Amino acid sequence: MEEPSADACTHRGGGVLLRKSVSHRGPSGMKQASAAEVTVVIVTWNAAEVIGRCLEALQQQTLQPRQIMVVDNASTDETAVMVARFPHVRWVALPQNTGFARANNLAVSQCQTSWVALLNPDAFARPDWLASLMSEAARQPHIAALGSLQLQNESSDLLDGEGDALHWSGLIWRRGHGCPARGLAQRRSPEAVFSVCAAAALYQRAAFEKVGGFDEDFFCYGEDVDLGFRLRLAGYEAVQVPAAQVVHLGSVLTGGRRSSFSVFYGQRNLLWIYVKNMPGWMFWLLLPLHAAMHLAQIARFCAAGHCRTVVKAKIEALGALPKMREKRRAIQSSRVVGPAQIWKLVDKRLIPRRCHD
Repeated sequence: MEEPSADACTHRGGGVLLRKSVSHRGPSGMKQASAAEVTVVIVTWNAAEVIGRCLEALQQQTLQPRQIMVVDNASTDETAVMVARFPHVRWVALPQNTGFARANNLAVSQCQTSWVALLNPDAFARPDWLASLMSEAARQPHIAALGSLQLQNESSDLLDGEGDALHWSGLIWRRGHGCPARGLAQRRSPEAVFSVCAAAALYQRAAFEKVGGFDEDFFCYGEDVDLGFRLRLAGYEAVQVPAAQVVHLGSVLTGGRRSSFSVFYGQRNLLWIYVKNMPGWMFWLLLPLHAAMHLAQIARFCAAGHCRTVVKAKIEALGALPKMREKRRAIQSSRVVGPAQIWKLVDKRLIPRRCHD
C-alpha cells in the first residue's frame, strides 16, 4: 500500500477512521496521472438504499477528485456494506449521529485539498458535475461557494433547486423547488445567488474554515444558508453553475420535507439565522416582519397537523437566544460587508415566488 501524499486527507480525531485506500486511484484501480485539487465529502446516515448509486455516479465523473470521503453518522443499516464495494473511498465511522453540520466540519478539518465538494448520499451527479464546478472555480477564483443545478428526476422536467434564497422577512427557501425546468438544465451561464445548497456544492476550503464552517448547533436544515450568510458578510461571493447537475431525491434520510424531524429543525433554525447574521439597521428595521413570519409559519404548520412540533421548535429557538447573541457579536464585529450590500441580495418581493417569472 502506498503512503498518503501530502495533500491527502489525514485523520485528526473525532471518530473512527477506516482506511479503504490512501493511494490516488480511480474506479478501475489504475493510478491517476493527475487528480483534481478537491475532496468530495458525503455525510450519511442509514443511506444504504441510495449511497451505492451516489458513489457509482462519482466513479463516472470526467474529472476525478483527489479523494472521496464518506462520513457515517452511526448508521444502523447496511451503509457500511454498500460503501465497502468501493475500495477507493475513505470511510469515517462516527460513534453517534452528530448531525450534518458537525460531520461535514469534521471531514473538512481532515482535508488538505484547496476545494471541498459536499454531496448528499441521495444526490446523483451527472458525469461532468465536478468538472463543471472546478472549471468555474478556476475561471472565477474569487468565488468561495459554487452551487449545482438540482433536478428531481432523470427526465429533468422538475427542479429540486437552484441555490438558496433569503427573503427580507428572514424566510429561506430553495430557489426553483418543484418548478418546471423548461430548458434551465441547458443553461450554461453561472449566476449569483445568496447562498448555495450544500446538498451538492463546492466550497473554497480556506473560506469555509475562515468563517467557522457550519454552525454545529443547527444539527441540520438551514446550516448552508447560515454558512452562506457568513460568507457574504465576510466579503465572499456565491454562484450557481447550471452546467453542474445532479439528480436529488431530497430529504430521503429525514422522512421527507414535511416530517416532524424536518419541520422541527427547519423552523427552529430560522430564528437563529436571522439573529446571528442580519446586519446593522436591517436587523431592527425587519424585526417586526421577521416576527410576523414566525407567526405565519406557526399557523401554517399547525394547520398541517404539526402544531406541537412547530411550537416546540420556536420555544427551543427562543431559549437559545443568549447563545446566538454571543455568536452574533463575533460575526458582526468581524464582517467586512455592510447592510447596504446585503440589502441588495435579499428577496424583497411582498410574496416570494419559487419559480421563475
